[in-house]
Amino acid sequence: MDSKILSRRDLSFLLHEWLDVAALTSRPRFADHSRETFDAALDTAARIATEQFAPINRLLDTDEPRFDGERVHTPEPLKKALRAFCDAGMMSAGFDAAHGGMQLPYTVERACFAWFNGASIGAAAYPLLTMGNANLLLAHGSPEQVATWVPPMLAGQWFGTMCLSEPQAGSSLSDIRTRAEPQPDGSYRLFGNKMWISGGEQDLTENIVHLVLAKIPNADGSLPPGVKGISLFLVPKVLLDAQGGLGERNDVTLAGLNHKMGYRGTTNTLLNFGEGRHLPGGRAGAVGQLVGQPGQGLSCMFHMMNEARIGVGMGAVMLGYTAYLHALDYARNRPQGRPPKGKDPAAPQVPIVAHADVRRMLLAQKAYVEGGLALTLYCARLVDEQNSAPDAAARADAHRLLELLTPVAKSWPSQWCQEANSLAIQVHGGYGYTRDYPVEQFYRDQRLNPIHEGTHGIQGLDLLGRKVRMESGAAMTAYGVALDRTASAARGVGGEWSDAADALLRWRARIDAVIARLHGCGDVDRTLANASVFLEAFGHHVVAWLWLEQAIAAARARDALPPQAADAERAFYDGKLQAARFFLRWELPRIGPMLDLLDSIDTTTLDMRDAWF
Repeated sequence: MDSKILSRRDLSFLLHEWLDVAALTSRPRFADHSRETFDAALDTAARIATEQFAPINRLLDTDEPRFDGERVHTPEPLKKALRAFCDAGMMSAGFDAAHGGMQLPYTVERACFAWFNGASIGAAAYPLLTMGNANLLLAHGSPEQVATWVPPMLAGQWFGTMCLSEPQAGSSLSDIRTRAEPQPDGSYRLFGNKMWISGGEQDLTENIVHLVLAKIPNADGSLPPGVKGISLFLVPKVLLDAQGGLGERNDVTLAGLNHKMGYRGTTNTLLNFGEGRHLPGGRAGAVGQLVGQPGQGLSCMFHMMNEARIGVGMGAVMLGYTAYLHALDYARNRPQGRPPKGKDPAAPQVPIVAHADVRRMLLAQKAYVEGGLALTLYCARLVDEQNSAPDAAARADAHRLLELLTPVAKSWPSQWCQEANSLAIQVHGGYGYTRDYPVEQFYRDQRLNPIHEGTHGIQGLDLLGRKVRMESGAAMTAYGVALDRTASAARGVGGEWSDAADALLRWRARIDAVIARLHGCGDVDRTLANASVFLEAFGHHVVAWLWLEQAIAAARARDALPPQAADAERAFYDGKLQAARFFLRWELPRIGPMLDLLDSIDTTTLDMRDAWF
């Protein structure tokens, strides 16, 4: 085993043998790259993650950031690790050369970042948020905002956040109360409170760039109702002086840190805007700049949120992936018991990987985490297609398919890679439940992922309520075209993979029928009552499709191996094929009862009353 963070061989297979990222170098944006430069970037990421991030993962869990009433303190090794990350160009890897970036494809950039997610998710959150912040400003900010705020973030000099939720309005953004009052000089003064702000205060950088959702008051001072009144503002922790250097402190104050079950290396904060603790220009109010147009804040923020959702999915994958590799290593080296056919007590104990049930658990983990990695990298490849495909129709189809799959990419790994984490603990037995082994921390860290950046429930409503029907079902049509393409390739390989393709198509027809039935019932409450069940069923179908895609690539590659090929290469492809079999035989049939339930338009949960609990 070359690493307990991520299998480099698996990553190479996904990027080169399946997704063919090297083909992107034929496009102008990536013309300066080659497979060699992609692999060099991956090597750099793997080295820094292994040498700087992984060794501090436990430290960030046990010595979490603390607030002394004046400032936040983080462990010194975290600063060193993040500096190594930034100095290596990882922060700007996917950005334009004009902004100091490498112009790596998004697929490769995400694959690089996977190493940091797996090594220390708490450390990796800071650059993840900063990259999202910078991307949003590049998409929606003015030229002056881009020139002022983006370069220091990409250099790692400043970090960024996104400030959406409020104490009284978590996911219900229409109910936010933070107000942004226009000023004569074109700026705004913000007043309000923001909750659950990751990276909202820290001592890692000399400034923090907050992107804040707020409402501009009506003429009578009231706040406009609903989401259409939400605007987006850039609110730095420290204002800039006339020369562009750091000036006076803005009226942004840390009210306290949230102490979490996991992800402890990432500060999570309650921020007060405009409480008067600091008086920029001699008066209260956090000074902010409007980003984009008034009332368009939510659509601007979704640029960052959708990117973050793929990032959350990748983080969930990697917490499950590293747990799987730790469990595999433990199972190979932990002797215990004897096989059913060898009960001689005098015989030596065997490694627990020799036991069938342990192999079952390891195989399930492998299917979940490698399936999840395929899902998130496929979505990243769709980002590259929508941004750089030479054909407009191809770009449009990629966009539609990405919109459809984004809720799945966020939620499916958050659910099923959590199951991989649970199984990793089970493989370790009692030791897995202690702090002597890292799998218990991976499990705690993982539990955040079904919650942040939109819960399972929100993703289900988005998928069933919007995505499957947008543009008269165009996204589902694009999904069907992709499935048909895979089915045709599977029939070319033949055998069990052709049969698997037929099964996937039958399930797809069933899903279409269920969508039609739910949306034809004439009652939106009944349609969406079990949206989370639909999300889970559809997610399993998507991952089964991507496992078939992997199986086709693995079967072709294995058949093409020369007779002198190393045993390890054959074993790699055999492992891929076995994991595909597991998912298609054991996991895909799970969706049958879910679709039956959805088709019945069952109202058991909808009909439940508060008083009955």
